[in-house]
Amino acid sequence: MATAWDEIRGDFPGLRDKVYLNAAATSLIARPVREAVDAFYREHEEGGDAHWSQWMRRREEVRARVAGFVGAEPEEIAFVPNTSTGINLVVDLVESDGAVLSDELEFPTVTLPWIHRGVLVRFVPAVEGVLRVESFREGEAPRAATIAISHVQFSNGCRQDLDAFGAVKGTRHLVVSASQSVGVFPVDVRRSGIDALATAGHKWLGAGFGAGFCYISKTLLAARPARAIGWMSGTDPYDFDNREAEVLPTNARSEMGCPAFAQIFALGAAIDYLSSIGIDAIAERVLALNMYLTYRLEREAFEVLSPGGAYRSGETLVRLTSPRPAAAFLLERGIHVTEKPEGVRISTHFYNTEAELDACVDGLVEWRETLLL
Repeated sequence: MATAWDEIRGDFPGLRDKVYLNAAATSLIARPVREAVDAFYREHEEGGDAHWSQWMRRREEVRARVAGFVGAEPEEIAFVPNTSTGINLVVDLVESDGAVLSDELEFPTVTLPWIHRGVLVRFVPAVEGVLRVESFREGEAPRAATIAISHVQFSNGCRQDLDAFGAVKGTRHLVVSASQSVGVFPVDVRRSGIDALATAGHKWLGAGFGAGFCYISKTLLAARPARAIGWMSGTDPYDFDNREAEVLPTNARSEMGCPAFAQIFALGAAIDYLSSIGIDAIAERVLALNMYLTYRLEREAFEVLSPGGAYRSGETLVRLTSPRPAAAFLLERGIHVTEKPEGVRISTHFYNTEAELDACVDGLVEWRETLLL
């Protein structure tokens, strides 16, 4: 019997000819997202900038929907091409405050911008693939002005309780990379006490490349001037004053030139699509698929390196002795995963099925048997 999830798969033409278990690298996009981009370029093709004012209004509508999606206010959202750009906007504001407390599992984007500016970054160790919030508690952790973490780790999928981090941050800034979580798990920046958050659009959001955003709290925006501005950063850009400008008090001040309309509209369409399904329903579906995958892998005696329980996410890291040929073996069979140093990472999004996970596990069993020949 067909389910609602089966019907949703019809919105993803990319699923027709493959088993795509790679959302943690790049998600497939839904048809409505592509259609939003097509519609913009059709307008551009036929009218040049005749629709400029309409596009600018639509940009602000998307900003409001993005803000609502993560519990922010529109004034706190800036459109950015990727997480790295967003994190650098945050570093611009708080680098002078002092050391940063991060962890050894982090993606380089979370730590390198600070290190590049000469900021001391202290790394909290993981214990059996898990980061304990207690290790970041103010007064017990190494002294720092900022906590910089990922909501979900790219390496093994360890998912953090952002509310718990907000409760222990104390006087420190809480900066979050959410590329592996926004679009699959609920995020509420206000409730969690997050001061800044950045995400790309091409992973679990399903918005494609270049369609990211950065949240910076109003408090932080008001206290710290922007380091870089452009002609669109002022309150009256069409005055074209090349001698002075009153800089916007909002995070839009970071959008220095003409907007990347196609990417912004793709992001808006992706937010609308995910919201129509419901982020809680998506999270429940993804976790159920992950649990089923873990069960199947362990039944076949594969070692799962990703944590379970409250730390579970949509990513599953499986230990393999030869990750590259194993990933290639699966790819030959139309199964897309990511090679990692320890094995392969399998990412289950809401559009995947138990049958696809069976095919992946069966492929791994077949690969293992080839090693015995």
